[in-house]
Amino acid sequence: MIHIARHIATAIDTTNTFIGRSAAWLVLLMVLVQFGVVIMRYVFGEGSIIAQEAILYMHATLFLVAAADTLLQDAHVKIDIFYARLEARQQHLINIIGYICFAIPFCVLIWVVSFEYVALSWKVLEGSRETSGIPAIYLLKSVILIFAVQLGLQSFSQIIKSFIGWRQNV
Repeated sequence: MIHIARHIATAIDTTNTFIGRSAAWLVLLMVLVQFGVVIMRYVFGEGSIIAQEAILYMHATLFLVAAADTLLQDAHVKIDIFYARLEARQQHLINIIGYICFAIPFCVLIWVVSFEYVALSWKVLEGSRETSGIPAIYLLKSVILIFAVQLGLQSFSQIIKSFIGWRQNV
């Protein structure tokens, strides 16, 4: 049973690492598009709403899809005044409780609250309010649901790994 759980955790970790590392390239793309916007505006006197919206889309996507990889890398901000002083077994137990009581319910809440919002956007194929903007806001809104699933799965993976660590007293 532990062997299967470890494989599930590894598969989730591998997937979220790949997604997080792929999303990191959005930073370079955002810089290049922003540079293009600045050149267009100050050299040619032209603006580009679609380019400005693209930067917004990339920024939002980056933060939402990279959150699970950040959790995997244990890079989220946390206050560990007491946690750092605890034994490894106690830390694992606190992690399990935290993921079950906070992270998983948070992901479920995000999914429940956002599902109808995203579904309605898809139903009307919602586009930008700007005439020359990106005509697919529904795609950006869908990333909210992807975020909830990714973070929920990564939380599950963290629970598995913490349980194994707790059980093996590592």
